Amino acid sequence: MLKYQRRLIILLMLWLPLGYSNTLYPFSQPKQTAQFNHLLADLRCPVCQNQDLADSNADLAKDLRREVYQLVSEGKSDDDIIRYLTARYGDFILFKPPVKSVTLLLWFGPLLFLGVGLLVFYFTCVRREKHA
Repeated sequence: MLKYQRRLIILLMLWLPLGYSNTLYPFSQPKQTAQFNHLLADLRCPVCQNQDLADSNADLAKDLRREVYQLVSEGKSDDDIIRYLTARYGDFILFKPPVKSVTLLLWFGPLLFLGVGLLVFYFTCVRREKHA
């Protein structure tokens, strides 16, 4: 009997956060809940750098979650909310920043370094063949 009680307690502990999350940010429509969750997953915490707003426990992330909740409740679109937040925090808040002159190295830098590495490798092998 004790074995089943432990399993029940573990299941309740796993389900408790799911029910609690809806009470923190209640919405009147499921569409708003989906929009809110989508935005929190797509936006980066400016403090944690590699965590989205949904997973971060930083104070700024909590404030941003409340702000996103307020904007979604007001009926703002995803684009409006993202524009508002990038105006305040820059493109860094986005996991997928837009391609523009400032982010060119971010987007195409890996290809550039791969090309340079392949050229160095090629010329190193050609030079080795000539000396052999």
